[in-house]
Order: sequence, then C-alpha cells, then structure tokens
Amino acid sequence: MICAALAGVYWILATLCIRLDPGGVAPGLRGDLSFVTSVFASWFCVWLVCRLAKLEPHQILAGAMVVLGDAMLIDGAALRWFPTVYGVDDHLARTGAAWLLWGYGISAWIAFMIAERRLRSGKAGSELSLATI
Repeated sequence: MICAALAGVYWILATLCIRLDPGGVAPGLRGDLSFVTSVFASWFCVWLVCRLAKLEPHQILAGAMVVLGDAMLIDGAALRWFPTVYGVDDHLARTGAAWLLWGYGISAWIAFMIAERRLRSGKAGSELSLATI
C-alpha cells in the first residue's frame, strides 16, 4: 500500500513540475539540466520508498516495480485520456512524457543497483540510511 501511495504522490509531484514549469522539460539547456538533476531526485525517491515501506534488500526491486508500474499506468492513462493535465500544448505533453520516462528508467536502474549492493553487503532494510545507499 505504501508503494502504491508513493507512486501516486510521485506522479502528482512530477506532473505539477511539468505543469507549473514547462521550461524545465523543454528542449535546450534548461531541459537538459532537468534530465541530469532528475537522476538525483530519482535516487532520493527510491531511497524514500525503501525507507518508508521498510523494504528488506530482497524486496527493493519488487517495491520499486510497484511504484514505477503504478506511476506509469497513471501516466499512460493521463496521456491517453487527459493530456492537458501536463499543459495545453502537445509538444509539452511529449517532452514532459519523455522526462517522466527518463525518470522511470533511471529509478529502475537505481533500484537495481541499491538492491544489488544491499544484497551483497547483507544489510537489513531497517538499517537504511542515505550513507549506506
């Protein structure tokens, strides 16, 4: 339940970023910087999922996939039936969707790396801290 709820929260926050600051996903330097900085935001989001859902190392990938899968389902439905949620411009919806897809992919890789590292080190999920990830 925590993972599913976080998926909705993350999607809403990302959609608000696109809606309120469309220049952040537009082509050009500013949009490129958003793609780069989203790596750090994705890392923090995966860490927060692990922390709030108290995921053990063997649960990290499954928990991340619930979050990513739910967020992608919401995003797909929004793009299909409510594309103006991102803004009134089709180009904005496409560049926003590209940024969201990038974030989903980065998050999946980060979850994989965190799970792999924690499984190799044998650390329990209750010991999660920013320093150990």
